[in-house]
Amino acid sequence: MVMKASLQLRIGTQLTMTPQLQQAIALLQLSTLDLRQEIQQALDANPMLEQEDEFSEQAASEPEETEWADSIPTELSVDSDWSDTYQDMAGTGSTSSEGPDFERQAAGQSLHGHLLWQLAMTDLSSREQLVAESLIDALDANGYLTQPLNDIREGLRAQGVEGLSQREIETILMRLQQFEPTGVFARDLRECLMLQLAALPDDTPLLMPARRLVRQFLEALGKNDLRLLKRRLGLDETQLNDVVQLIRSLDPRPGSVYTATDDSYVIPDLVVRHDNEGWHLELNPEALPKLRIQPDYASLIKRADKSQDNQFLKDHLQEARWLIKSLSSRNDTLLRVGREIISRQIGFLEQGEEAMKPLILADIADAVEMHESTISRVTTQKFIHTPRGIFELKYFFSSQISGQDGDSHSSTAIRARLKKLIQEEAPGKPLSDSRLVTLLEDAGIHVARRTVAKYREGMGIPSSSERRRLR
Repeated sequence: MVMKASLQLRIGTQLTMTPQLQQAIALLQLSTLDLRQEIQQALDANPMLEQEDEFSEQAASEPEETEWADSIPTELSVDSDWSDTYQDMAGTGSTSSEGPDFERQAAGQSLHGHLLWQLAMTDLSSREQLVAESLIDALDANGYLTQPLNDIREGLRAQGVEGLSQREIETILMRLQQFEPTGVFARDLRECLMLQLAALPDDTPLLMPARRLVRQFLEALGKNDLRLLKRRLGLDETQLNDVVQLIRSLDPRPGSVYTATDDSYVIPDLVVRHDNEGWHLELNPEALPKLRIQPDYASLIKRADKSQDNQFLKDHLQEARWLIKSLSSRNDTLLRVGREIISRQIGFLEQGEEAMKPLILADIADAVEMHESTISRVTTQKFIHTPRGIFELKYFFSSQISGQDGDSHSSTAIRARLKKLIQEEAPGKPLSDSRLVTLLEDAGIHVARRTVAKYREGMGIPSSSERRRLR
């Protein structure tokens, strides 16, 4: 048989993950405090950056001398397949007549809370929900599932969940393994890395040998046996180095970026205000320092000079321009998402929690044309100052419960109504969960007694018998 050589031309588009685009995506995920630290490090390391004393619309302006620089897009992509797998980087309050209190103490984001929030946004039956909650409870601080599935099944059986098969648990586990951060719910390091590799785009260079290395030769990589890896994978030294670099860019402890501490301070990224024209959302001008190009150093750059000092200035100028553009992109995305959320939760701003509307990630993702996982990252550890206090953007999302009248109700609104009913109950006759179910049904909200008990316990409210004893 004679093989005929042929030349084919293929035209297509492919996302190139440059370090600059990585920076834009990473900055989008950082909390304000973490981002402040990143900016300060950049100011310390880059002579081309300086902080403005006063806010200026020209903060990102650039001198004319930079026309020769490498072409840089005017807009950065913050919603891409790659960003959907990029590793994450490391309440309410009262208002004052003196103006907004832009710094407050708040509970840190825990892995457990972050996963439960994603679970509430997932369409599962009540039985599947119980299994998922048990799997979340079985995770360690690094996001690994350390408890055998059989033990979890036995525990659920003791709680009254009958006929639960191993396959059913594994099916639910596979759904949870799609949660953020990528790699959670793995049972060992190999599975954790495989989950992260599986989430990368199919056209990622050397993705297939990277998956094979993790699946079959992870121990050899741990021993740094590069000779064996080159032979078994059929790669040359350069290709193997690229594969190893790809694997080492993954996070072996995806859950460790979250903390359960409550001693951190948050600064709101957004501020919502009301005037005669309605509600307005804007960036908090006090959240981040304003940056600009240092004009004196920029003027020292010479167009045709290829000296080491001149190249040093050129490189730092380009890094400074990218940082400013990345920060601008982050702010634009926050505003787009924040405005869409607030436009749907005007009732909460005007009437409180009982007027909260059901809202899920897909609603906002469709409206702003971004991926759901991007919305999850944008709303995590990003805070908004409202007349009712400071809230994380995630707070405005809640699952939907249908009422008998055909209307849907937010789980947050139902919790608020339950809290109000209990606060207004007669001291000597506290309302039982069954009675609370009836009162909610009278208001057109149909929920199970178990759901009422779950909401009550989640708010730290004792049962009716315990409340009677306390009084």
